[in-house]
Amino acid sequence: MKEITVTVAGHEPQAYPPDTSVSSILHDIDSSLTDNAVAVMVNGEMWDWNRSVESDAELVPVLADSSEGHALLLHSAAHLMAQAVKEFFPEAQMTIGPAIENRFYYDFDVETPFSDEDLSKIENRMRELSLEDFVVERDVVDCASARKFFDKKNESYKVEMIDEFEEEEVITTYTQGDFVDLCRGPHLATTGMIKHFRLLNTAGAYWRGDENNRMLQRIYGTAFYSEDDLNAYLEQIEAAKERDHRKLGKELDLFFFDQLSPGSPFFLPKGAIVYEELQNFIRDLYRQYGYQEVITPQVYDVELWKQSGHWELFREYLYHMKIGEREFGLKPMNCPGHTILYASDLHSYRDLPVRIADFGRLHRFEWAGVISGLTRVRSFSQDDAHIFCTPEQISGEITSLIEMINVVFETFEFEAIKVELSKRPKKALGDEKLWDKTEAILTDCLRENEVDYMEMEGEGAFYGPKIDFQARDALGRYHQLSTIQLDFTLPERFKLEYVADDGSHQRPVMIHRAILGSIERFLGVYLEHCGGDFPLWLAPTQVAILPVSEKFESYGREVLEKLRAAGIRAELDDRADKVGAKIRNAETQKINVMLIVGGREMDSGEVSVRRRFVGDQGQLKVEELIDQLTSEINEHRRIKPSQK
Repeated sequence: MKEITVTVAGHEPQAYPPDTSVSSILHDIDSSLTDNAVAVMVNGEMWDWNRSVESDAELVPVLADSSEGHALLLHSAAHLMAQAVKEFFPEAQMTIGPAIENRFYYDFDVETPFSDEDLSKIENRMRELSLEDFVVERDVVDCASARKFFDKKNESYKVEMIDEFEEEEVITTYTQGDFVDLCRGPHLATTGMIKHFRLLNTAGAYWRGDENNRMLQRIYGTAFYSEDDLNAYLEQIEAAKERDHRKLGKELDLFFFDQLSPGSPFFLPKGAIVYEELQNFIRDLYRQYGYQEVITPQVYDVELWKQSGHWELFREYLYHMKIGEREFGLKPMNCPGHTILYASDLHSYRDLPVRIADFGRLHRFEWAGVISGLTRVRSFSQDDAHIFCTPEQISGEITSLIEMINVVFETFEFEAIKVELSKRPKKALGDEKLWDKTEAILTDCLRENEVDYMEMEGEGAFYGPKIDFQARDALGRYHQLSTIQLDFTLPERFKLEYVADDGSHQRPVMIHRAILGSIERFLGVYLEHCGGDFPLWLAPTQVAILPVSEKFESYGREVLEKLRAAGIRAELDDRADKVGAKIRNAETQKINVMLIVGGREMDSGEVSVRRRFVGDQGQLKVEELIDQLTSEINEHRRIKPSQK
């Protein structure tokens, strides 16, 4: 039998008989390679620890403390949970159980929702199953056998998934004890490796996220390799509950939702102020970086979406309707409309780059199962812009965009950023050579700007690759916010042109970009990042004036008028409460600046200043205070406890 060649970085290639397990090969080459390893990357694909190689391969150990290793644990824990559920609820039908960031879930079709007592019972059984230390075995099966097996067990959702497999696809099942599940894998080698976990909560979830399908019951959980990591994450969850943007939105009178318009927020006056301030902040940057703001229609004939490719690849997210003999759609994005705007005039190379910005409202039909607060909505606005430029201008434009993004992230105090180069997805417009060229251009731009990045296969937009920027919030979670997308496809589809310096007609390149992204989603992320403690420039109420008693309300109103005349958002608390209660109320509303006014302040024409997180700052003339606050607002600064 011909031997296979196995390569491990830093070691000489070795020959082994076929069907040798990847773990034994690693141990034989260098026993230290198996220290803390839980799986193996085989030619770039993660394999189970005890799976055998059958052909030449390059091996890389997957460590428990890597993101891949953690995802493996989470997915294995989902199966352990499903095993426990099936013991207590044998009639429950299983669907899917993926790993998500720091958590896992499994969806079940059951008649009665799971209770807290059920979760406790399931979690305890999981611990017992872990102690039994079952070996997890992978089996390759054909479609017919798999369908027959799961049909006999009345697992209709598994049968439905099997029916969607292509005949040539490999189908695998995983067995632990007497529990068998349909799964691509990989998994941890034994259930005993799943030791530190917690079931978190239950929720309803439509099958495939489609509200026309049956409502399932989802159980969320988390798992870590160490108890310390588990406890730290559970503490983070508690902190996240206090910072939940839906909770803060209600407490601070910012926004709410109503089922008469699902997934579309209603912004209250205070929320509208924050929303507009975010837009105005971006508009200031537009002026600095040479953008022109436009307003484009909300409704277009669907022929536009057919020409752009969205009808073919994005139709399920479009709101469309028939009016008379024509079919129209609400716009889900601005880019096709901006190509019409660009094409409405003749452009010379001297005009380029043309930078068009648009805060137009967008609508996308997100499934009911995925809409979530402000972070996943059906109606939203983006700080959206498109740049039409020559190929030679691409590098300079992307450098400028990276600079803008850095300014924004610094202003909002996102201190850690991850950058991803998202490459061609399965559903993509244009030929592969053009995609390769476009991806190479973005790679060069990132390297020229000395940006560390990760490559993400299959995550690009359907018309072009993109650079995605993820910001880490105060709780250590990453959120994808800014994006830069390079597009040669739409200019070709819409036959866009500019007159080059030699008189020829050339295609411009189109750069799609958003810095905040969706204003709604950014506000949701930022609310949780800052815990609702807005910097002064963004706060809906910047100053609260607190008279010590009714006698000083008239002076308080004088101060109020001066502040408002200076453009500062101020409110007078003229309730009959004591000043201590007024201070506590202002603190609860997270108001940055509190001005106490009494007899001494009225006589001197001053105010006693109290700053949230800083404390009392003494007395100031109103005019001096206005100068200080105006400077802080205009410079988008945040006063911290160490700053006086």
